[in-house]
Amino acid sequence: MKRVGFKKILLTAAASALLLTGCGGGETKTASGPVEGVPERFAKGEEVKIKVIRKIGGDDHTAQFLAGAKAEGEALGFKVDVFTANGDTAKFHDAINQGLQQDYDGFIISHGDDAATVEDVKKLAEKGKSVVTFDSNPDLAQVEGVTLTSQDDEALATQALDQLVKDQNGEANIVYLWVDGFPPMVRRNKVYQETLKANPGIKEVERFGVAAADTSVQTQNAVAAMLNKHPKGEIDAIFATWDAFAIGAARAIKEAGRDEIKIYGIDVSNADLQEIQGKGSPWKYTAAVDPKLIGEVNMRLLAKKLAGEETPATYDLEASLISQEELQKSKNPVNMASLAEIIDGWGKSDAFLEDWMEKLKEHYKK
Repeated sequence: MKRVGFKKILLTAAASALLLTGCGGGETKTASGPVEGVPERFAKGEEVKIKVIRKIGGDDHTAQFLAGAKAEGEALGFKVDVFTANGDTAKFHDAINQGLQQDYDGFIISHGDDAATVEDVKKLAEKGKSVVTFDSNPDLAQVEGVTLTSQDDEALATQALDQLVKDQNGEANIVYLWVDGFPPMVRRNKVYQETLKANPGIKEVERFGVAAADTSVQTQNAVAAMLNKHPKGEIDAIFATWDAFAIGAARAIKEAGRDEIKIYGIDVSNADLQEIQGKGSPWKYTAAVDPKLIGEVNMRLLAKKLAGEETPATYDLEASLISQEELQKSKNPVNMASLAEIIDGWGKSDAFLEDWMEKLKEHYKK
């Protein structure tokens, strides 16, 4: 959540919860003096203030995205505040407009899916603020100087659906868990529709989707109701386009004892990995990008903008397919930190990591 983006309802740590309740400050690091070999903007150790504002929240993916952005920014010596509106559109736009009146140098805007976000970002740009967006309205490309980042949503959907088609030998009745209105979901749905067209043996029998503070709970209830309508043998698999959907579906399937139904999802977090590795879990595959890394890369792009360096108009983060079988082969439980031992290259990228950033990190580490 190449492209991305979405995710979970229960937080996995108290620290994560703090990130999700509004503004999250932190101790501002102070330089011991000038920094050599870095862009002029950062050479004198003057304060750099960043605001990260995310529309969706209440899930582990959000917590990790914010943590990644905050940690990378603070490592560079920036003061980073984070805010999530937990799906409240009014609070989301209020946070942007409040930030506009404050002395922030740059903004990372996540999941701004509506036209009002474009107008908000235009105002930020007119005031000379640097802006990077993640999984937001594609019309933001009209705002000069803004970089649009995303997961490769086409790759995420393709990886999960290709595995579903392969496992089911091209013949299956499936439930589609999806919600409209978000750019990543629109891109994932396009792949889904193409997959159905190319594989007429894959039949959609039900669909459900809602983006809310309790998405996983609502999904669990909806899937439980679907299972009551369709006795064993009528549903073979579920395609969940967001891990909050997959978590809810997995709980409903286990409670109903319907272990013949397999889940193919998108996105990953510690809560997801725990579920996938659980005994008898129906969640067989998930395609994902490390959300912490997404936050880090977005912050690096913003730093380059502040430095006056060239940045691309768009950037997609590469996706990986994670299988239950691979995870269960591990001698120890796999979490987000140890996933790199299972998935080659997971959580690592030198994208937009400049030598001068390493110098800043070394300087502020002292």
